Amino acid sequence: MSIRATLIGADWPRKILHVDLDAFYPSVEALDNPDLIGQPIIVGGLGRRGVVASASYEARESGVHSAMPMERARRLCPDAVFLRPRFSRYRELSKQVFAIYEAWTERLEPLSMDEAYLDVTHHISSPVDIAKSIRASIRRKTGLTGSAGVSTNKFLAKLASDIDKPDGLTIIRPEDARAFLAALPVEKLWGVGPANAERLRSHGFEQIGQLAARPLEDLERIFGERWGKQLWEFAHGRDCRRVEPPGEPKSISSETTYESDRPSWNAVWPNIERFAADLERRLERWSLSARTVTLKVRFQDFTTITRSHTPSVPVRQVDEILKVARRLVERVPLDGRRIRLAGLGGSNLIRPGEQATGLDDGGPRQLGLFELR
Repeated sequence: MSIRATLIGADWPRKILHVDLDAFYPSVEALDNPDLIGQPIIVGGLGRRGVVASASYEARESGVHSAMPMERARRLCPDAVFLRPRFSRYRELSKQVFAIYEAWTERLEPLSMDEAYLDVTHHISSPVDIAKSIRASIRRKTGLTGSAGVSTNKFLAKLASDIDKPDGLTIIRPEDARAFLAALPVEKLWGVGPANAERLRSHGFEQIGQLAARPLEDLERIFGERWGKQLWEFAHGRDCRRVEPPGEPKSISSETTYESDRPSWNAVWPNIERFAADLERRLERWSLSARTVTLKVRFQDFTTITRSHTPSVPVRQVDEILKVARRLVERVPLDGRRIRLAGLGGSNLIRPGEQATGLDDGGPRQLGLFELR
């Protein structure tokens, strides 16, 4: 047997890694303030409408998790250290980590600032050795830890990275996949949330192995051809999805929900200015301009409206964006209403010399633009 064949995963048809930084936001806070090490840390909005963005493992032991209302987190873990997020610092460290990934492969698919898929199929090294090297580099260069999953596809790699957190490394060999999955609850399948899990249970499927034991035809008959086949493939540890590097954005937007409703556009305008600056930065990154600028506002009664304008010349600079934003604000009289949320975005993105398609007519728009982050 060759030396290469003895390396775990060296002969796999695909070599996929999923790397996830451990409790990223709280870990950065403890990194910058060692007095916080070992304490429960909760990062998020601190007002009465705030939600948890991330919690340290010490806080998670009390039942705190991301997206939880901050008021509930305070009740569950009253002794925690509560902090507002420092996104500029998180982005700084995230860039350092992604530079480590990029040194190993161009086939890199970011999922967020703190996790990504890597396809290292064409690298001569074992995927396990690559994962070990990446984790060591993250610790050495940033002081943070990351957990990694190694397997032959995205589903198994992501599942593996969550098995031994924090600071873990888990390998799922293709020949072990079905046995590994068998006893896991159906929620562990990619794309199965609470509603779909309940639907699966209503048909007697509690564990992934129960799905794998049924013929494909049965699952297609019960759940439809498309979803039935997807469930069957994942239950057998199969996933043909490719690791896809990020494509050029279709739209860019930012928004914020206020802890207390704002009484006027003047009170909101500083946020609009920050959104415009962020839009300029992200457009510059992709060498794009926006043909259409959209303003979003939600009032205290949760009524939400958007207004858009397509100027004759595409915009990229912050002063150009703000000129359009001011025009849009003038089209939304408050009439005594208070502002709960405000957002600003750009769409119909084009490069210099390109022709825009589907230009906006200036009327109300759907909210899809603000679903991109």
